[in-house]
Amino acid sequence: MENLDIISLLLRLVTGMLFFFQGYDKIFKVKIDNVARTFDDPMNPPVWPKPLLKPMIMLSSFAEMFGGIFLFLGLFKFVTLSILSFDLLFVVFTFSSIKAMWDMQYFFPRFLFILFIWAIPFSADIYNLDKILGINF
Repeated sequence: MENLDIISLLLRLVTGMLFFFQGYDKIFKVKIDNVARTFDDPMNPPVWPKPLLKPMIMLSSFAEMFGGIFLFLGLFKFVTLSILSFDLLFVVFTFSSIKAMWDMQYFFPRFLFILFIWAIPFSADIYNLDKILGINF
């Protein structure tokens, strides 16, 4: 496919920005405590035990923020994609406890973008820091 390098770059940049701002908002704007409060529904108990919920949300938020930065830069791409993929699994598992999983308005675009990035051969993504720094893992 022609221009796969440009497609890969644009997809990686947009996905990186989406993840960065998702994590940034949860940490600095909405705040972790407020995110955790969304799970305080007595009719629908959270999947995670209450003492684990805030640390898991914090871990997820930092993974999204820094993963977004690394993905945007194309730094440690394989590791970053792996972490963001696991983060998406956490999000699916956690949010399916408060909303029906077919309501995926926020999850689905990020899922598709990560899936497409995985599908593009790493050799096609030539505009990244991994290539410049000679990182091959």
